[in-house]
Amino acid sequence: MKTRLLVVGRTTDTNIAALCTEYIKRTNHYIPFEVEVVPELKNTKSLTPEQQKEREAELIQKSLQTGDYVVLLDEHGKEYKSTEFASWMEKRTAAGHRRIVFIIGGPYGFAPSIHTLASEELSLSKMTFSHQMIRLLFIEQVYRAMTILRGEPYHHE
Repeated sequence: MKTRLLVVGRTTDTNIAALCTEYIKRTNHYIPFEVEVVPELKNTKSLTPEQQKEREAELIQKSLQTGDYVVLLDEHGKEYKSTEFASWMEKRTAAGHRRIVFIIGGPYGFAPSIHTLASEELSLSKMTFSHQMIRLLFIEQVYRAMTILRGEPYHHE
């Protein structure tokens, strides 16, 4: 199973980008994992939040393939402890999906059409984080899940 993180817009903070790259490299030791960036919309000041979500949805949909298991990272999604998320990842792997695609939307979240495509929605916290930070936090959690499943000493509980 290939695992992909689809994000709207590039990470502009070089420190966060470097850490993301490091955790992607670590994660690829366990599973095929990649990040795809959907280009950020230009001239959004003339768009309402709903219009912006709809245009982002069009770009997101172009990156999806038939048969993808789509998981939105959304503040209203289900929360897991790291060990529970590891178990969740193990179950998704065993289910035989060709690709699992996690999506981090733009600043206003997701259009209804993207919510409809999703098989599940996950939340990393009830707190709000910047879109750049949430990428790093999520990638680290995927890496952590893999080390938990392998019984490696990265995670302490």
